[in-house]
Amino acid sequence: MRRRAADYRRRVRRKIPIWIWVFLGLFSVAGFVLIVLQHNYQDQDRVDPHVLDGKARNVQIPHNKLNLTNEMASPNSYTRQLLEQMTLAKAYVVLAKEHNNLHLAWQLSSKIRTCQSLLSKAAMNEEPIMEEEAEPLITTLSSLILKSQDHHYDIATTMMTMKSHIQALEERANAATVQSAYFGQLAAESVPKNLHCINVKLLEDWFTKQTIRDLVEEKKNSPRLLDNNLYHFCLFSDNLLAVNAVVNSTVSNADHPKQLVFHIVTSEPNYATMEAWFASNDFKGSMIEIQKVQDLTWLNASYSPVVRKLTDLNYGSLLNYLRFYIPEIYPHLEKVVFLDDDVIVQKDLTPLFSLDLHGNVNGAVETCLDGFHRLYKYLNFSNPILSSKIDPQGCGWAFGLNVFDLVAWRNANVTGVYHYWEEQNVGSNLWKLGTLPAGLLAFYGRTEPLDRRWHVLGLGFDVGIDSRLIQSAAVIHFNGNLKPWLKFAIGKYKPLWERYVDRTHPYLVDCVTS
Repeated sequence: MRRRAADYRRRVRRKIPIWIWVFLGLFSVAGFVLIVLQHNYQDQDRVDPHVLDGKARNVQIPHNKLNLTNEMASPNSYTRQLLEQMTLAKAYVVLAKEHNNLHLAWQLSSKIRTCQSLLSKAAMNEEPIMEEEAEPLITTLSSLILKSQDHHYDIATTMMTMKSHIQALEERANAATVQSAYFGQLAAESVPKNLHCINVKLLEDWFTKQTIRDLVEEKKNSPRLLDNNLYHFCLFSDNLLAVNAVVNSTVSNADHPKQLVFHIVTSEPNYATMEAWFASNDFKGSMIEIQKVQDLTWLNASYSPVVRKLTDLNYGSLLNYLRFYIPEIYPHLEKVVFLDDDVIVQKDLTPLFSLDLHGNVNGAVETCLDGFHRLYKYLNFSNPILSSKIDPQGCGWAFGLNVFDLVAWRNANVTGVYHYWEEQNVGSNLWKLGTLPAGLLAFYGRTEPLDRRWHVLGLGFDVGIDSRLIQSAAVIHFNGNLKPWLKFAIGKYKPLWERYVDRTHPYLVDCVTS
C-alpha cells in the first residue's frame, strides 16, 4: 500500500455540530418559557387605544400577544437565536476567564446582559423581538463567539470545561450539605444560654454536698442494676434538660415506676451535674445509673473503627455511636429499650419487654409506610459491596425507640457486623452522615416491625402531623433540628415536652429569670 502524502493545507475550522445547536436551542427555549410565564397575566388581554377617526376615539381593539409557540417553533425567531447565542456565550465567558482573557470575557458578559434585558422587555410587553432590535446584537455575539473559537475555545474544549465545572459544583454542593447538616446538629443539641447556670449550680452541689456523692456511691452497688426481672432503659446524652424530660415522662406514665431502671451515659464535663441532678430529685422510686463515656476504656481505636475515624476523640460525638455497643456496656442485661434524648413518653412502655421479636435483635417502627425511606434513600447502591448483599427496596426504620434483645444481639455478633460496614465505608462511599445508615445495615434482616403507635416521628420538623396520631402515640419523637428546648421549636408541639420539665424547681426559676 502507498503511504498517503502529508497534508500541509491549513486546517479548516470545525463547524459546531447540528446536535449541539439543537441542545442549546432546547435549553434556551426552556429558559425563555420561564421568563414569559413569570410575567404573564392570567386571563387578561392587553388592549391598546387606536384612533380610528374623530368620531371613534374611545374604540379599543385587542393587541396581539406574543405567540410563544410560534416563537419557539420558528427557525427564524430572533428570540430563539438570541437564547442560543447567549447560552453559548456564557460558556465562552468561563473559558475566557480561565485563560485570563479578561477583556474578551468582559465583552461577552456585556452583550449577555444586553441580550437578557431585551428578552425580559419582550416578555413583559408580550411582544416579539423585532429585526432592528435583534440583528445588531446577533451579529455582535456571532463575532465574539467566532473570536472565542479563534482563541482555541473549540466545542470539545467547551464541553470538557463545562463537565469539570459541573463536577466541581457537585462537590461544593455535597460539601455544603455536609456542613449544613453538621451545623444544624450543633444547633439542635445546644441548650439555651440562660439555662447554663443550672450546670454551675449542680456542679457546686456536687463538690460541696457530701451526701450527694455518698448516695451516688451507694447506688452503684445496687443489685437492681443487674436484675433482668426489672425494666431497663438506656440513654446516651450530655443534655441534662433533655434526659430529665425523657426520664420524667417515662416514670410519670409507667404503671409501676419503681420497677424501672435507667442507664445513662454522658460525657465527662457533664457527669457531675447529671449525678447531682438525679441524686437530688425523686423520680418515683426508679433507679438511675450515670456513667462517663471515658470510663469505657475498652472502646478505643484498636477495637472500634468509629473511634479511629473520630481522630480528635470528640466524645460528644462518640455518644451517638454507643447504641452499637449496648451488649458490651451492659454485659449482664438481656433486654433493653433504647430511647433518644429528644423523645417524650406518653404511655406505659413496659409491655415492650414482653413483645415477641421472633428471634430478631431489634424491634422498631418502620418508616416506609408512605413509600418513602426505602434503603436506597440512605445508602449508595452504586457500590457493588452493597448491591450484592442488600435489597435497595428494603424498608427503613427509626432509631429513638428500639427494643433490643441483647442475647440475640450477642449470638448474631451485630456489633461485629457494624464494624464490618464501618470499615467498608471508606471515604463515605456507602453513606455520608449519621448513625441510621449504619444501623440499617447492621440490623438488616434482624429487625421486627412494631406497631406505628409505639413511635410517632417528625415533631422536630413537620408541622402537619395529625393530632390524633400524636395523642395515641406511646412515644413522640422531636427528630429534626427544631428541638423542643430551643426558642425556634414548633410552637404547637412544645407544650408536649414542657409539661415534663418542672418549671417550679428553684434552680430553673433562678436561671430562667436571671
